[in-house]
Amino acid sequence: MYSLGIDVGSSSVKVALLDVTSGKCVCSATNPKTEAPIKAVRKGWAEQDPKSWWKYMSEGIKEMASAGFDLGKVQSIGISYQMHGLVALDKDGELVRDAIIWCDSRAVSIGAEALQAIGYDRCMEHLLNSPGNFTASKLAWVKRNEPDVYARIWRFMLPGDYIAFRLTGEATTTATGMSEGILWDFVDRRRAHFVADYYGIESDKFCPVVQAIGDQGHVTAAVAKELGLPAGIPVSYRAGDQPNNAFSLDVLEPGEIAATGGTSGVVYGVTDVPKADPQSRVNTFLHVTSASVEQPRLGVLLCINGTGIMNSWARRNIAPDLSYPEMTKLAFTAPVGSDGLLVLPFGNGAERVLANRTTGARMVGLDLVRHSKAHILRAVQEGIAFSFRYGIDIMKEMGLKPDVIRAGKANLFLSPLFRSTLATLCDARIELFDTDGSLGAARGAALGAGIYKTTKEAFSTLEKLDTIEPEAEWKKPLEETYGHWKQELGNALK
Repeated sequence: MYSLGIDVGSSSVKVALLDVTSGKCVCSATNPKTEAPIKAVRKGWAEQDPKSWWKYMSEGIKEMASAGFDLGKVQSIGISYQMHGLVALDKDGELVRDAIIWCDSRAVSIGAEALQAIGYDRCMEHLLNSPGNFTASKLAWVKRNEPDVYARIWRFMLPGDYIAFRLTGEATTTATGMSEGILWDFVDRRRAHFVADYYGIESDKFCPVVQAIGDQGHVTAAVAKELGLPAGIPVSYRAGDQPNNAFSLDVLEPGEIAATGGTSGVVYGVTDVPKADPQSRVNTFLHVTSASVEQPRLGVLLCINGTGIMNSWARRNIAPDLSYPEMTKLAFTAPVGSDGLLVLPFGNGAERVLANRTTGARMVGLDLVRHSKAHILRAVQEGIAFSFRYGIDIMKEMGLKPDVIRAGKANLFLSPLFRSTLATLCDARIELFDTDGSLGAARGAALGAGIYKTTKEAFSTLEKLDTIEPEAEWKKPLEETYGHWKQELGNALK
């Protein structure tokens, strides 16, 4: 028996078949084979055609069938998707425009106006966020700038809602999705009517809300014939990519943290304390497992643009003759703390964790006599770990008390230097697992369909690849270096 996971990203769509008995991935496919295009007709804009997501998904499913896998064994479908996007349909279920995706910044000023008009205190208490550049503000931009398009909208939704609609014919969303769009009231535990009223978004344009983990609709006969799937199987899981990444790593309870370290870095921590960051440097949403008032689960999301891209810059410009493992091996020859050499890795645009400030990447304290290539490479990885610690400290102020950090064994977490530095700085155990977003969605779907009866059963087969404990002898020099690093960051922010 299989569960199908669909992971809709902005660069590609990945599909995977999970064998629900073994918990292993039996097949996966990613499309397109090169990075998917993003339309940017103006500076700061980013759009995609949602039909392309369906095309890439369909191609992947058909590839798995062509490889000999029996899609008739698929009994549940789960969806992970790029967060904060806007998809709009007319009454015939057709798109009225391209999707405005997560990295589009056109609605920043609209969100800022809303924060002032609604009131800072009310937003922080009820929304746990500023309206910002999230889905509600993007829809308000359409209403203000494209009134004819807005008038045709029957339902607006997130990217994952669109895929679910295409599969089932039912236009729905989830409470977690509503919170991603800054349309969820955490005090009244319902749609944030005051945000919709301020923006003038009519109630009939909202999709009905279904559970994030549970029956959300069933594959239609027409879609089943098109894709080679059984008709009537449930779509039974839906989550944004970062909540889903946490779910895929079994990050479900307060104090647990999921992290990724690709081009950018993300830390996503689970808490049961509904508290906002006053400066909106991190954002709080409903976690995918928040199914009851009695046991609320919230996800605190930290994003750092300048992480893996800093390490790749170092490889291209400092060590072009070395592979990443060779870079790390050389970096280990430098002492902990890099002999006082500091790197601020924030060279990839404005950083939300710095309250949307742009500092640029900086190297501080370079001594042309004492410091070598090894020092620079170590300082880069330490500087990235310091940026994670800086963000996690903000999360602690909001009530998060991390004792374990879970991640996939990929990207920066392949580096034993980086992960040991991070574990020591955060005084937390790091656990590395063999999973990804598509497999997390497949596992969630099997849980939502009742194939797995409990989360314990769902994650009983999740394979842990490695465990990293803090390095006691590194603690003092790293803390001292981190203190100097924070001082230099403060100087950069003045």
